[in-house]
Amino acid sequence: MVASFWHVAVDERELDGDLILRDIGQGLPFKAGTFDGAVSISALQWLCYASKTLHNPTKRLYRFFSTLYTCPSRSARAVLQFYPENGEQVVELITAQATKAGFYGGVVVDFPNSAKAKKMVLVLMTGGVASLPKALGVENEDRQTVANSRREYIKKAKGKLLKKSRDWILEKKERRRRQGKEVRDDSKYTGRKRPGRF
Repeated sequence: MVASFWHVAVDERELDGDLILRDIGQGLPFKAGTFDGAVSISALQWLCYASKTLHNPTKRLYRFFSTLYTCPSRSARAVLQFYPENGEQVVELITAQATKAGFYGGVVVDFPNSAKAKKMVLVLMTGGVASLPKALGVENEDRQTVANSRREYIKKAKGKLLKKSRDWILEKKERRRRQGKEVRDDSKYTGRKRPGRF
């Protein structure tokens, strides 16, 4: 909440609810498991821009998402509406930091073909199995999902086989054969884990 809004709420409107004045880029000061969910309207995009020379948008976003991850109870959702100015780069930055903090979920775009009514909503989940809500004003759902599995993310990022997998071992053995090195023959046991030790 901006300081001027806080003063209006406290001095002029005399609201009864609890208010807190805090820079969300520095993290959230709440105890773990305090909330059943989190909702934000137009606050998230301000973390993507450096208003001071000390501000690093990537670090501020990660700090926000990592502290937000601990605030809600298990299987809760965080729904954050935002309006990015330069589109895809900001969306990718936000979703990457949310995934790094441990969330899964995705971006739902309401009214994607409208210039004025277009809304982007980041729906983040901490646990359990749930699907993203349907976008408004669209017949075919326009949803982007955030990668859930870290191994799958690494595999897609590098375009290589997963290290220590059976395919990776067979490829490595074949490469060593082409180099003329001595390699043991392939068998049905190639790439299997050895029996567990105590």
